[in-house]
Amino acid sequence: MQRRKFLTVATATAGGTLLAGNAAAADDRPDLPALVRRYVTRALEAGSPSAVCGVIHGGRRHVAGAGEGPGGAAPDGGTVYQLGSIAKTLTATALARAVCAGTTRLDAPLTLPTGFPVPHRGPRPITLVDLATHSSGLPSLPPNLLAGADPYDPYAHYTLDDLSSGLGETTLATEPGSQYAYSNLGVGLLGQALAFDAVDTMLRRRVAGPLGLKDTTTALRPDMAARKAVGHLAGEPVPDWRDPVLSAAGTSMYSTADDMVRFLDAQLHPGGSPLRAAIELTQRPHFTAEGGLRLGLGWHLSPLPGGRTLTWHTGGTGGFSTCAAFSRESGSAVVMMVNTFSEETATDPRPVDALTFGLLGELTAA
Repeated sequence: MQRRKFLTVATATAGGTLLAGNAAAADDRPDLPALVRRYVTRALEAGSPSAVCGVIHGGRRHVAGAGEGPGGAAPDGGTVYQLGSIAKTLTATALARAVCAGTTRLDAPLTLPTGFPVPHRGPRPITLVDLATHSSGLPSLPPNLLAGADPYDPYAHYTLDDLSSGLGETTLATEPGSQYAYSNLGVGLLGQALAFDAVDTMLRRRVAGPLGLKDTTTALRPDMAARKAVGHLAGEPVPDWRDPVLSAAGTSMYSTADDMVRFLDAQLHPGGSPLRAAIELTQRPHFTAEGGLRLGLGWHLSPLPGGRTLTWHTGGTGGFSTCAAFSRESGSAVVMMVNTFSEETATDPRPVDALTFGLLGELTAA
């Protein structure tokens, strides 16, 4: 893949095309472990060196992995992958916590420290809810990010000084609150607005810690490094992404299937979570895009048959692809993590997305 094309695709994709409707249920429904195993095998057949899948259904949890993980063993629920943009839902949860605590408002204008100019267009400023729903008008990336970037670690060189300069060069494509346009820059700025230059600590304290997500962090501890899968691009090992500035967008976050199943269980059953009010707020529609796609805070909300809602987010870095989806009405959730970069095409979704939505479709089919 050409260097510039990889940089553009790997850093700018919204992540995934939703499959229409539900997949048909099998005539003879297998037990849950067999069903999950079948989908994990399909992920390997699609070209991933390893895959792990976590499921919640009927009050049961099940995690299974296949392929070559750390040390040659098959991956499991504790194997560490880069999470990618699913982490945007953690940043949105941190925003929701602040709103529920009364320390900010969804309609509060984006405010950054002196020296970090906030772009404007039209009669009103960018608000925090605009950032969380990708309706700010901001571009996907800062205009000065890609110049001089390492194609295999494109955010690592970017500093706060670069961000200050980049914001001065940024032009909004649309007026805030008017159109949906997926933006890593927007969610990265949301993190900086909530906790300037301390985003990773903020996410651990406000979201990951209270929910018990012990391996969901940008700081790769030694024990996590020993359990980490190696990312791949076109069959070759590639380095993990690092990002000191826009990490709230998920560009350098790590996690495990066990953590993501725990996170999805809190989404399905917020009443038992210490973050109940914030989680409920993230799942409410706050913006409707052209074509009818609704946006919660961080989450994408798509209709399912029977009036149900599919709540989802996808993610990826240069060597990893992920997808998480759930239906509260059905009590079912799926997360899949693979250690290869992949991209959707004009006609086909990424394999990890198709498999995640397909498995959830089987679980929720009548």
